Amino acid sequence: MDEIQVSALSDELDRLHAEHRLYAQRLEELLEKPYLSEDEQIEEVRLKKLKLHAKDLIFALERRMPAVA
Repeated sequence: MDEIQVSALSDELDRLHAEHRLYAQRLEELLEKPYLSEDEQIEEVRLKKLKLHAKDLIFALERRMPAVA
């Protein structure tokens, strides 16, 4: 794997980590509320799915990264 590919994977990992943090932050905001509206409940489910998907992609990309010794 050449340096350009590693750089591209690293950039994508950074983007996915940022997305994952945003989803987690929004979920925390929702969980702090004593009651969620119907729209917020739908958003919560959607965010959980997006967060999990981002985590899966992060894991897959990390497996593709060459080991750094």
